[in-house]
Amino acid sequence: MYKGLKIKAPYFEIGPKAYLYGEEMLALAKVIDKTAMKYDVDVIVTPQYTDIKLLADNTERILVFAQHMDPLPIGRGLGSVLPEAVKAAGAVGVMLNHAEKPISMETIKATIARADEVGLGTIVCANTVEEVREIAKMGPNLIVAEPTDLIGTGETADSNYVIETIKTVREINPDIMVLQGAGISNGEDVYNTIKLGAEATGSTSGIIKAKDPYAMVEEMLYNLRRAWDELHG
Repeated sequence: MYKGLKIKAPYFEIGPKAYLYGEEMLALAKVIDKTAMKYDVDVIVTPQYTDIKLLADNTERILVFAQHMDPLPIGRGLGSVLPEAVKAAGAVGVMLNHAEKPISMETIKATIARADEVGLGTIVCANTVEEVREIAKMGPNLIVAEPTDLIGTGETADSNYVIETIKTVREINPDIMVLQGAGISNGEDVYNTIKLGAEATGSTSGIIKAKDPYAMVEEMLYNLRRAWDELHG
């Protein structure tokens, strides 16, 4: 586990996937940045690789993560994403094993090791409780517990899944932070997920496809902070 990642609960993750890039992505990132400072919450944003430096150079509070990277060393590897290049571009971490970019457990382990080596935090996605358990043993900084079949549906995971995945990770390594994802569509979903005991949640389509994405950022981060403060005082 990379010890240099500065992040605290409650936090949020916004993954624009391939919906946004360039100036449109930067405009949203600046709104996220200001809102994160307003509510004093850490927000991970995973832009296109080509936008990592753009966001890192023009924001203050958000944590810019790459959407993926490969565990290869410097050298051959045309078309691969080099860890050193991700770090040099200004990212502070990398997301791994998203449902849209799955990798093997062996590759996850190797890539976490490379991230630790170059100084990048890791947030690793897992589908089932069993996957959560296996990945927790690898020592990433954060785990996204996210039922694959709920991604983009607007339907959130049930309370049993949320409680069980958090319990599983804490039993293995309490230093690993757990984000509950999938189906987060509005502020109410954010509020309810945090009230179940999650340290974080996140959204893509709930923000990107909203009638007013900027207003939805405000709604979600407000409810993240509200739920956390009510639960933890």
